[in-house]
Amino acid sequence: MNKFVLYLLLFCCGIINAQDKASKFYSVDANYFYGTILEHSPDISHLITDHPTGIILSFQRKTYGFKAWERRYNHPDVGYSFTYQDLKNQHLGENFGLYAHLSFYFLQRNLMFRVGQGLAYASNPYHPDDNYRNNAYGSQILSSTYLMGNFHRENIYKGFGLQAGISLLHYSNADFKSPNSSTNTLTFNVGVNYMLDYENAPEYIAKDSEKIKYSEPVHLNFAVRGGVNTMGIIGSARYPFLTATVFADKVINRKSTLQAGAEFFYSKALEEYIYYQSVAFPNGHTTGDEDANRVGLFAGHQLTFNKLSVITQLGFYVYYPYAEYVDQLYIRAGLSRKLSEHFWASATVRAHGANAEAVEFSLGYRL
Repeated sequence: MNKFVLYLLLFCCGIINAQDKASKFYSVDANYFYGTILEHSPDISHLITDHPTGIILSFQRKTYGFKAWERRYNHPDVGYSFTYQDLKNQHLGENFGLYAHLSFYFLQRNLMFRVGQGLAYASNPYHPDDNYRNNAYGSQILSSTYLMGNFHRENIYKGFGLQAGISLLHYSNADFKSPNSSTNTLTFNVGVNYMLDYENAPEYIAKDSEKIKYSEPVHLNFAVRGGVNTMGIIGSARYPFLTATVFADKVINRKSTLQAGAEFFYSKALEEYIYYQSVAFPNGHTTGDEDANRVGLFAGHQLTFNKLSVITQLGFYVYYPYAEYVDQLYIRAGLSRKLSEHFWASATVRAHGANAEAVEFSLGYRL
């Protein structure tokens, strides 16, 4: 729940700061979808029995270029979505999702790409007695992401338009509770959109002289990341983790910032996992004395929308004495919000391939 609330706050703050209060225009759309659950792991093959169906309902505020960042990104939409999905499997049940989203437009606004992040409710999660076959969802509350790419036409007739394309819906609890095999559903969707107050909608303001090059000197950042996760074993308790990070960033233009740095990982879950392996498998390779700490190096990119940013990073554990827990290569993705001239906060997921190890909440200081 905390992750979802933070994401909503981040998006809301970005929307409020980015819009001209005197000019508000909205649209709604509804999509029906039909698809299939992708078998990203053989562990979930028994859960793929039919073709999921569902709906995606969205409400968004349109931008017309009253702010510089809107012109910079070709007038995106910012809004909220609700999803319903029948996974067509008695063990998976039905999922209900609520998201904050951004929609971007290309090819003279005929092609729309949307990304939404939020929270989903699983109607039939794992239960050791009643639903032990559902190893995809270990909890009722799930983190969820959806991506949508549509051929999109607005205001064809009196505010009504049509759209069709493909979507991807992802559900996972990022190892907040085991099991957590997760699901990814690829769908075909078709729908209708409607512009409110379409008769008074203004013209889009074209890009202006902001084409002038912009950059900043290299800045040093310090961050502390924390949260809780499990050992990745069914029945595991939740344990705290802490990550100390130092990195340099270089703003190369008004959209992009490059990052590179190092970080130290302390994980109580990994300590417990080492102990568990030494006791459960006394003849195995784990003695129980292995060091659970890790050190990683990473490089990344920050895509900035006003005070809100999307973070993507790729890292590698250069110090990893116990390498039987997760892969040595890791990725981090999520959202960052500028709080003041020097302070920022973020919510990210750190994963190793399809295995999400943790949701991280971070507080950082930029010199």
